[in-house]
Amino acid sequence: MPSQKRLKTAEDVRRYLANLILKTERKEIEPELASKLGYLINILLRAVEDSDVERRIISLEEKLGGQNAKLG
Repeated sequence: MPSQKRLKTAEDVRRYLANLILKTERKEIEPELASKLGYLINILLRAVEDSDVERRIISLEEKLGGQNAKLG
């Protein structure tokens, strides 16, 4: 079941989860495995979201740092 896809964005995670649900409904994956994978996907999604927020904060800080240099 697991493929070599990179799950870097929330959209990647959404697609993976949708595929996991579909395969579980088709009985291609055992529900117990799907449950464990779903748990891990939830952790991964939080990490992706945290990373996105961190990047945004860094970008804002860089922009504000540039503005502060102009004012000083």
